[in-house]
Amino acid sequence: MNTLLERFLPSSKATATAAASVGLGILVGLVVSVFEYLTLEALFHNLSELSLWVKAFAPFVGLVISALILKTIGGGVSASTSDEYVDAYFTRNPSLPLRALPARLLAGMATIGLGGAVGLEGPSIYAGSAIGLQVNRRVERWLGRDGAKMLLTAGAAAGVAAVFQAPATGVIFALEAPYRDDLAHRALLPALLASASSYITFISVPFVHPAPLLGQAFPLGLGAGDLVAAVAIGVGAGAGGRAFARLTRRAKKISKETSPAVLLLGGGAILGGLAVLSDRVFGDPLTLGPGVNAVEWLADDRSITLVAMLFVFRATATLVTIGSGGVGGMFIPLAVQGVLLGRLVGVSLEEIGINPEGIRVLPILGLAAFLAAGYRTPIAAVMFVAESTGNSGQAVVPALIAAAVSQLVAGRHSVTAGQRVERLGHLESRFEMPVAAALTTDVLTVPPDATVSEFVWIHALGRRQTVVPVVDGGQYLGLCTVEDCAQVDRDDWENVTVGEVATRDLPSAEPSWTLRDVVAAMEAGGTDTLAVTDTSGAFVGVVFDAEIIKLGEILDETGAG
Repeated sequence: MNTLLERFLPSSKATATAAASVGLGILVGLVVSVFEYLTLEALFHNLSELSLWVKAFAPFVGLVISALILKTIGGGVSASTSDEYVDAYFTRNPSLPLRALPARLLAGMATIGLGGAVGLEGPSIYAGSAIGLQVNRRVERWLGRDGAKMLLTAGAAAGVAAVFQAPATGVIFALEAPYRDDLAHRALLPALLASASSYITFISVPFVHPAPLLGQAFPLGLGAGDLVAAVAIGVGAGAGGRAFARLTRRAKKISKETSPAVLLLGGGAILGGLAVLSDRVFGDPLTLGPGVNAVEWLADDRSITLVAMLFVFRATATLVTIGSGGVGGMFIPLAVQGVLLGRLVGVSLEEIGINPEGIRVLPILGLAAFLAAGYRTPIAAVMFVAESTGNSGQAVVPALIAAAVSQLVAGRHSVTAGQRVERLGHLESRFEMPVAAALTTDVLTVPPDATVSEFVWIHALGRRQTVVPVVDGGQYLGLCTVEDCAQVDRDDWENVTVGEVATRDLPSAEPSWTLRDVVAAMEAGGTDTLAVTDTSGAFVGVVFDAEIIKLGEILDETGAG
């Protein structure tokens, strides 16, 4: 057993990592089972039995309770959940505060249980990741410095495995989520062990009744025309996922820039209005909750107009929930949008007499394609189709085609802002570090009215500075170099000012830049020094290429890179 493990893990850490992963999976399975039961059984299912006006008012109450929980219990933490996992993954020393865990879980219960149109997987992923880091703290002396990232990923996998009862999907999603075109391969075995143990724990809890999430919604049947339809669905899902990703990022930005009172009142009013309107149109407030009820509604024959309206209503409800500070995930909302898209294509084909035999499989293809496009996790999306529908064969091939096409159309866009394109090598990863890593702020500057003589005697000869930033009243104007001053005749040094000879056309860096951006700007400007300024042009500091090289040497020596 140990020999097999050592192929995937550092040899001295294999057994400890395996044991920690299994224990982590059990903990996450228990936490997620309680979270799902309280959210769906204790809140959302009971809400569905109440009057329409109570249902319409409930999302506003959920948003208010969620905001209060995040502010009080969470100490002002954000509503972000699954994004926190991706962001932490790229942190040198991952950290998810323990105080935020109960706050985000309780806020997720309030948001989703009272009708917010987001999914349970967001809080579940966050819970798994946070618990993974807590487990690592207790066993890190056996796991070493790689343990935090491995258990962070394993915890995320366990969260997805439990909440969807789909262990393989959990593993693949956790490995795919950090990158758009790559895998977090080093965490493979911990993720497998944590995912499997979490799933077993979840289905063993007495009050949990496991069943394929979408198993009863669409009986599958596969015809030759489905392969053609898969391409069409892939194109539509790619375009839809691209738009949805942009709108999601915009909604998150609005939630940070708008006052909480406006968000809660506006979001609650819109969600309530959508609930009432959807009840009038569809006979049920299908905009409430994660959206499984919308999938069940599609089991009967529906007109293309109604399906298109539900597609728009559900998308709007999800974006408003996110923009209003609601706590939840995007996995199930994206999957539901995909099911609706697939049904739209199916109904359209049915109305013109094309491919009536294979219509039933198209919503499943839409699920895979839209989910793959929105989250940029095509393999996890296809695996989710196989596991959540209880069908491992018929839909997989056309789902792969639809997911692949959607990836081509979606481009680089994703609902997860912190997602990177691919895993970088040891040297390349250094260039993804922030500019602050090599920034020098304690640097002497020269005013523009100083003479060339003063520059030469005070800075060049006195302090051995060959490049000095020119700053006037805190505003950056340019760089003055020894070469610039050498162009001035010696007799004119007392009359020519630094402001007259300084180089002003060099680019300046911004605090949000990475070292890759800095190096590119240095090469473009033909300089080894770059000033850093804020958005108003105020001087912040300087980056020297020598400091970037020195940083690399320090990271190599300390092993921190």
